Amino acid sequence: MTSTIKDVAAHAGFSIATVSRAINAPHTVNPVTLAKVREAIDALKFRPSPLGRQLRGERTRLIGVVLPTLANPVFAECLQGIDELASAQGFRLMLMTTQYDAQRERHAIETLRAQRVEGLILTVADADTHPLLDELDADGPLYVLMHNDTKRRPSVSVDNHRAAFDGVRMLIAHGHRRILMLAGTLAASDRARQRHAGYAQAMEQAGLTPAPALEVDFNAEALAPSVLAHLSTGPTRPTALFCSNDLLAMVVMRGLRRAHLRVPQDMSILGFDGLAMGELLAPPLASIGTPNGEIGRAAWQRLMARIGGDYAGASLGLALPHTLREGGTIAAIGGAPFSEAADQRLMPGPMRA
Repeated sequence: MTSTIKDVAAHAGFSIATVSRAINAPHTVNPVTLAKVREAIDALKFRPSPLGRQLRGERTRLIGVVLPTLANPVFAECLQGIDELASAQGFRLMLMTTQYDAQRERHAIETLRAQRVEGLILTVADADTHPLLDELDADGPLYVLMHNDTKRRPSVSVDNHRAAFDGVRMLIAHGHRRILMLAGTLAASDRARQRHAGYAQAMEQAGLTPAPALEVDFNAEALAPSVLAHLSTGPTRPTALFCSNDLLAMVVMRGLRRAHLRVPQDMSILGFDGLAMGELLAPPLASIGTPNGEIGRAAWQRLMARIGGDYAGASLGLALPHTLREGGTIAAIGGAPFSEAADQRLMPGPMRA
């Protein structure tokens, strides 16, 4: 009896969709999966219909991009970097956003797989333990993560832990001791968790006690009154705030002005992302800079290398360098101007992983 694609799928232990991709678009399938499917095809002497392969086998030249939001210019800058290279190489992009929601992430990935994208560039909530990424590792298509700082999967980012460590160390070198970190929901962003770990390490190495991150709504355009009261009142209120992204830092600056607190005279602010618009503020926003356009371009190049089978030997996680933009939102306390010498004295031991 003639074998069918259903028989091949059962023999190989994969879905019919995965076997179909292995036959019609093998460049989108994990090499281990592809080998197992081909073994099943040989064992069952399965012969796909030449006409069917001709109809289904044409490359889509379509790449899926999944981002949390475009409201944050960080992701728009990354997308622009991707689009520059995709257009030059004759690919089209299909974009979906998730609003930091796990269910929307699943829907986006499943939708793009149904569109037969040849690869995916993703930013997800938690790269290390994401079950959908495990599925992609097994069944394809190939992907590269962007801004997710992980060594377990193909990714391009900055070292979020080290970047936050360096930024908070700069605040400490300016004389600040009561430093609080503000972030969105930590469960929705592995980047925010890594940045808080860097904040905590910088505080501990300076002999200070780190505080839990103050979590606020990612999408809020204003601080809740309770949050603003916590930041602006009492003798032990923080003298400096480390915000997990620049947009949040801008929201905080506006809230502090409404509470009649001056930045940086009454409260210093440090952001994260290095958005160009931050330099247009008065005062210009101090920030930890990330090369967002380059992250997008590097993610594209890594994805093309994976699709082309030219990825062997490359490390899974690529960390691009970050920068510190001192800006005008940081003021020294107690006559402690920032200097490289003071900065080095704050680091008594080696950086911990």
